[in-house]
Amino acid sequence: MPLALSNGVVLAWWLSLAAGLVIALVVWFLLEWLRRTVLAIETGVAAVWTMGKRLAQNTQTTHLFGTTKARGVDLLTELQEHAALQRRSEP
Repeated sequence: MPLALSNGVVLAWWLSLAAGLVIALVVWFLLEWLRRTVLAIETGVAAVWTMGKRLAQNTQTTHLFGTTKARGVDLLTELQEHAALQRRSEP
């Protein structure tokens, strides 16, 4: 024996199904928006991380600049002494 439902009950069921569908679509939209935002942030963080690593690689030997400068000054002094000796030995 089939159970007969009134038109009001059937309408209420259809409205609840439609509301459920709307809510599911809104939740899907919000989750997709969150996913895309997270991916954009992840891309930005990866770029910052890569630049940080490059900066670290480029600056890991800056403490040697003082030694390089001192050796350059020594080399210049030596070259000036050789030039002076050469000028004195020329006829």
